[in-house]
Amino acid sequence: MFELFIAMVKEEWRVHSTMFGSLSFALFPILIFWIAFMGSFLLPLMRKSLPSGELSLVLHANYLMLGFMVGAFGLLGSEVMNRRFGQASLLAYAARSLPLSGRFIFANFVIKDTLYYFALWVLPLALGFLVASPFIGVPITLPLLLSLTLTLSFLLGLCAVFFLSSVYSRSKTALAGILGILVIAAGVLAFLTGQNPAMFFPPLFLFIAFSWLNLAFSCVAIVLLFTVSIWLFTPETSGATKRYSDMLTPLTKKLSFFPTPPLAAKDLIDMYRSGGMVGQTLFSFIIPLVVIWFFLSLLNGYLPSNGVLLEFALVTGVIASTMYTWLTMFDTFSAYACLPVSVRTLIKSKIASFSVLQLIPAVFVAIVATFSGQVIYLVPAVVICLSVSFYCLGVTIWLTGLSPSVLVYNVKVMVTYLILIGIVLLTLSAVAFASPFTALGAVILFVPATFFARLGFSKWEASEQPGF
Repeated sequence: MFELFIAMVKEEWRVHSTMFGSLSFALFPILIFWIAFMGSFLLPLMRKSLPSGELSLVLHANYLMLGFMVGAFGLLGSEVMNRRFGQASLLAYAARSLPLSGRFIFANFVIKDTLYYFALWVLPLALGFLVASPFIGVPITLPLLLSLTLTLSFLLGLCAVFFLSSVYSRSKTALAGILGILVIAAGVLAFLTGQNPAMFFPPLFLFIAFSWLNLAFSCVAIVLLFTVSIWLFTPETSGATKRYSDMLTPLTKKLSFFPTPPLAAKDLIDMYRSGGMVGQTLFSFIIPLVVIWFFLSLLNGYLPSNGVLLEFALVTGVIASTMYTWLTMFDTFSAYACLPVSVRTLIKSKIASFSVLQLIPAVFVAIVATFSGQVIYLVPAVVICLSVSFYCLGVTIWLTGLSPSVLVYNVKVMVTYLILIGIVLLTLSAVAFASPFTALGAVILFVPATFFARLGFSKWEASEQPGF
């Protein structure tokens, strides 16, 4: 098992270091550490508008969402085994020629990805706060405890989504039943205690009131979810013949107003038939955002209710922009290299497919605005969500082309992305809080979005495309 794990780690390093160099990739966790270290000095200023308890709430919510996003790779067992590895590694297929079970290989893969993302994202941020704590007058026990609870938040989010996605691969009815039970349980808990169910999130509860019993409960929950997930995982693909009616022709006609209707239709059909459209929407989008809404709603005492909604719309827009990654994760330019298809044309097809998928966040934000009693701000919330999503898309295309899931670990790319997105989010937040309806002016973001996308067309058309 150890040899297989090491081989997977080396393969992950080889792929990323080949893309943009070993040094640049190695500097990525150092960048996260530096951001956390410098950001810690802003805490005394932030406490004036938001108490430290609410700041910890936001941090735990962010780490939980990170765990959700990472855990979403377990959408379908067969899809992960056959498509997640892709051409980058033949380890996924070792069960066919070696005395290793598919479940054993996948368990190693899960452990590898858990440690991989922990080393890249979780540990550097925790260390940054720990090193800065003596300079900002924070007892060293606080960052140590926060490091522990944030780690548990990340792992619990990852294992929870992996568990739900494993259930999904077995039975969609069972998944619906489990989600229904969770919703009912949250409602009953809120009714009996009069508090937001998010307050009973185990790692957050552990941070507020540390005890060995609470720690044991969080650890047992993580281990249990992980164990059951691996047990439920099935690498076997069904041998039944699947037949599909012609979807390309009618869908191409419906998308005729786009520049490349056939390619856009192909992207959507690929996602639909692989189960990715349903799975990604549920595990990478809806579930994380529902949880984030529960956490943000706890800030109603410090933010106006319309402010919470518009902040949620901003977050939804950023997450919705990752739908571009869904469309490019399993598709490389090498598959089109022998065809008269340019990089510009392929990116345009992804933009068209992305535009169709934006119906999902638009409807989701509209539903949240309606059920939260903020229907009067429905239009500004949807406008902010879509404007931010397309702006992030333009920046992503310029910086990463057709490889956003890989080039995001390039330090230069990450810094540039954070600056360009951060400035816009801060500005929009200030405008939205001042007057919610002035947020309609966010549509102006489509101008720089178009500008960055066109820069990306020229940049990646002139660059050699990677074969991974």
